Amino acid sequence: MRHLLLIDPLERLNIKKDSSMMLALALQRRGIETYIFFEKDFAIQNEGTPKLTVHTFKGTLKDDQIYLASFETTGSKIIELGKDDLIHMRLDPPFDSRYLRILWMLDHLVSQGIKVMNDPKGIMLFNEKLYAYRKDGAVASYVGSNLQLARQFVHNLKEKPSALILKPMDLYSGIGVEKLPLDNWERRFEEKVIELQGPVIVQPFVDAVTKGEIRSLYFKQQEIGTILKTPKDGEFLSNIAQGASFHAEPLSAVARARCEAIVKELAGYGVDWVAFDILSDSISEVNITCPGLLVEVSYALKKNLADVVIDLIG
Repeated sequence: MRHLLLIDPLERLNIKKDSSMMLALALQRRGIETYIFFEKDFAIQNEGTPKLTVHTFKGTLKDDQIYLASFETTGSKIIELGKDDLIHMRLDPPFDSRYLRILWMLDHLVSQGIKVMNDPKGIMLFNEKLYAYRKDGAVASYVGSNLQLARQFVHNLKEKPSALILKPMDLYSGIGVEKLPLDNWERRFEEKVIELQGPVIVQPFVDAVTKGEIRSLYFKQQEIGTILKTPKDGEFLSNIAQGASFHAEPLSAVARARCEAIVKELAGYGVDWVAFDILSDSISEVNITCPGLLVEVSYALKKNLADVVIDLIG
């Protein structure tokens, strides 16, 4: 099987801890034919054999054999795609019209018998945030542009929160997430509707976030690693890129059961790679577009989990 990773431009990625590059290098070490390609290289056609511009690459790991020390392309060529190829969809959101166009194009290749992981139809079907909210035990959530209905939602919360969280539906890595006092959020809500040109998510602030947020990685319905991300003092976002610390952490029985039910359902739609964000056993996000933190979870477990992913692909 030949592996082709569709990734963002190298200059936009943090090479040291990029999950896609880690996977590419692990495949290469196994002697598996592997290439990367970028959005500018991607094209489809409805006559003849589909072709693709791909790039060879090289890279090295740091002494810990987890974090990356270097990664660069070494050459380019045009290949013909076939049914023995596996394309890894590894573009970061936002899930905008540009992202949707790429998914449509990938789905065209799927119709020609070429495998894509995660399946583009599965990515299109499930919003990473809304899918989590409809499951048992989810954080109470309002999604919309109507201030009056948002106000009623906040008023009817069973427990009065210490603050509210406003965030977009389609961004990532904590971008656009804001914490606002309970008595002064409505103006910002209306401003955010205009900025985002549509619905805003409103949720009660979960105080437990200061103790950390779980990130659990699943592949082929198997948990491959879990960490607890703890925000810096005075912060509320458990974003490692913004200074959150992390360490290995076991999943609770409740959270595990919820994750396993979701990955079983998503597997039926060709979604094999899933990363869960979990607060107090409540799943807050089901990441399926470009699940990340493979490097950090590997570091916490002292095991290169890219090798586990490759073994599960078979």
